[in-house]
Amino acid sequence: MSTPFPTDEPLICSAKGCHAPATWELRWNNPRLHDPDRRKTWLACPAHRETLGDFLDARGFLRAVVPLAGSPTLEA
Repeated sequence: MSTPFPTDEPLICSAKGCHAPATWELRWNNPRLHDPDRRKTWLACPAHRETLGDFLDARGFLRAVVPLAGSPTLEA
């Protein structure tokens, strides 16, 4: 089985047009579409952590924001 992404390249922020390395995971789900335990993930750089989180939170989708494993980000 192959991996969908190269493992030696940094994970990139999910914000449109952003190419910065991600340091945060925004875990979310849409309760109208997903089971309560299912989590989807957007990645965020420090500059987009708040705006992506606000977008998800305004819709009631945001479940958790955690540092990306292996990133140098300090805990929130």
